[in-house]
Amino acid sequence: MLSTSARLLRLASLLQSRRHWSGPALADHLGVDARTVRRDVERLRGLGYPVEASSGVGGGYALGRGAALPPLVLDDDEAVALALALRAASTEVGGIEATALQLMAKLEHLMPTRLRRRASALHAVTLSLRSGPPPVDAGLLSDLATACRDCRSLQFGYRTHTGEAGPRNVQPLRLANYGRRWYLIAWDTDRDDWRSFRVDRIDGRPRTGRPFPPRPVPPDVTARLERGIAYTPFPCRLTVRLAGSVADLQAALPVWCGVLEPETESHSLLRMGADSPDALLAHVVMLGRDVEVVEGHDLVPRMRAVLQRTARAVRSG
Repeated sequence: MLSTSARLLRLASLLQSRRHWSGPALADHLGVDARTVRRDVERLRGLGYPVEASSGVGGGYALGRGAALPPLVLDDDEAVALALALRAASTEVGGIEATALQLMAKLEHLMPTRLRRRASALHAVTLSLRSGPPPVDAGLLSDLATACRDCRSLQFGYRTHTGEAGPRNVQPLRLANYGRRWYLIAWDTDRDDWRSFRVDRIDGRPRTGRPFPPRPVPPDVTARLERGIAYTPFPCRLTVRLAGSVADLQAALPVWCGVLEPETESHSLLRMGADSPDALLAHVVMLGRDVEVVEGHDLVPRMRAVLQRTARAVRSG
């Protein structure tokens, strides 16, 4: 049987891992009777854990919200996962670097040697190369997430893919992460349709407006976002047919190449976008597969001219 102190730590960990526990379930996990569970719950309350209890059918114990954050109990895998996530987040989200480093220092100070070595291994052998676009601001992400959760309308300035700037009035739905990019999926009240907005193109901090009734999540929200990232914003767009199912092609093609859609059991459509016919042709070449143009035939002569220019360069070389 566990000692009292070890049992209290185990009880705190169980309460933090799930919203609600029945008394018998806790007793079974701890290997004690119901009376011991009640005594241990009182001990946790004395240590600052706001444990709520309810009786009757469906009753049990739940960890409530107190005035201060109680000590967090983590098992080995949870502690390592938190340390790795903090290291990754400090490079992907701006404005949290100092806080993330402080929290990582606390974790590493408390970790036994075996866990510290696991948590620091990835960082120790990773080279820092050019990071590309600057990370999005954590405060802005927090504002957007809060508006999504509370169903509060937002107004902000926004720069489009072409650099055109203007105000946007939206009802936010979800945030999505795509590599180092963050996107806000929202209902654009001026355009009366769903739109996706790159968070790094939002100017300043958005203004929070009135609450709105929650909208149902569109079933094709993921497809909308993918089209908004890899297809719709570009002036040159092409749809090609490839042999293979969507599942097979998704495993073989890079995510950035375009949006895959099923056509038949044996073939799929790939919708591709780029800023120029040259870039679009480069995307097609990098597929490394036979394709058939389905939409965008007007771009074919311009792409053929690029191929001819490339052939002349190769011959001259």
